[in-house]
Amino acid sequence: MMREPQEALRLLKQGGLRLGPDWQAAHEICQRREGTRDYDLVHALCHWIEGDIANRDYWYRRVTPWVRAATLEDEWQAVTLSVK
Repeated sequence: MMREPQEALRLLKQGGLRLGPDWQAAHEICQRREGTRDYDLVHALCHWIEGDIANRDYWYRRVTPWVRAATLEDEWQAVTLSVK
């Protein structure tokens, strides 16, 4: 069975790492367990996709230490490898 953060990552990729219904579903998953590292990490990625950089950085600060990748695609890969 796929854990929720992994499902959120799958949805983000399925949606082309763009805003839309898959992004919305992934964001809702992340909001269910704010304060949990894996959820917060994917939450940061959601806000990067949204273009809300201040909000992205807020969520990254909650999961420090974390070094962001240079591109959104590379970040999705890094988060996917990190989320258990």
